[in-house]
Amino acid sequence: MAVAGRRLCGVFVGCHTHLLTGGQSTIKVPSLLRKQFPVRQFAAVRFAKKQQKNQKEEKTKPKKERVVGIKQNNAYGATSLEPVDDVYRIKLYPKPVYGIETAIDLLKKWQRLDFTYPMQPVYVDLLLDMKLEKKKKVDQFVGTVQLPFPFKKTTNKVVVFTENPEQAAAAQEHGAAFVGGTELIDKILENEIEADFYVTVPSMVTKLLPLKNKLRKKFPKSKRGSVGLNILQMLETFKTGHEYITERDCCILTKVGTVDMPREHIVANIAAIITDVCTYRPVSFGPFVERAIICSATSESLLFKVEPFLPQVMEEEKEEQDVNH
Repeated sequence: MAVAGRRLCGVFVGCHTHLLTGGQSTIKVPSLLRKQFPVRQFAAVRFAKKQQKNQKEEKTKPKKERVVGIKQNNAYGATSLEPVDDVYRIKLYPKPVYGIETAIDLLKKWQRLDFTYPMQPVYVDLLLDMKLEKKKKVDQFVGTVQLPFPFKKTTNKVVVFTENPEQAAAAQEHGAAFVGGTELIDKILENEIEADFYVTVPSMVTKLLPLKNKLRKKFPKSKRGSVGLNILQMLETFKTGHEYITERDCCILTKVGTVDMPREHIVANIAAIITDVCTYRPVSFGPFVERAIICSATSESLLFKVEPFLPQVMEEEKEEQDVNH
């Protein structure tokens, strides 16, 4: 009890002393320690990082002079220079764009060097600009063109739908594969009759609706020229016609001939196809074909200049466009 009493007395004495001194500490601190450790009543402003950033900006690297080299044109490291030797890395140089005659000669040369089949097909791949005014686009289309130099050995099979006996007899005489009316629908659905093209008179279109899902793109349509009254003209067009289809919204891949054909014949077929393709968009919107590639079944693809095959805008149309703008 005596020990506890002494401790309580010590505490009360200390509190009394603290009150009398105004709450200040009675412990004496040497003057040297006060100078070394100054008391600060506010937070320090942090300037260190800003100073470091300013120093980094001042120490900018000097600009290097642009040196014409291999890796300068784009992110892929292609260069604008042409290769000097016959052997070079393709990734470092842009793909050359050939004239159509030069490209066809290269296909023929590679066929002879590789000892491949001389009658292999030649393909053309066209990239189209489907944009119209505002947000409109050209709808996908299927076209048929008469090639000046056909390369198929057999004619196309054409089915003619008509209930007129005179038209049916004339169609059979001119080489129609099948002629008839609604009785042909069941045979087509059961795959007993297959053909390359289907043409019909306007009065039969509604009766052929059960074949729409079966025929799909081959279903007769007036836009394709497979619906009309002149059966004989449609029959001759589709018997020897060459069909092409837009794929992936903006591409056309189609055959234009064979490697063993004369160069001039292949060029004429390409011109006929591109001219027909360009009719699906007005010339005033600019070039419809953006890029053209030619290749054979066993060769690499070659870019060729498509500008000579594109229709040109007449001077009168140019003046009208300038006035409108």
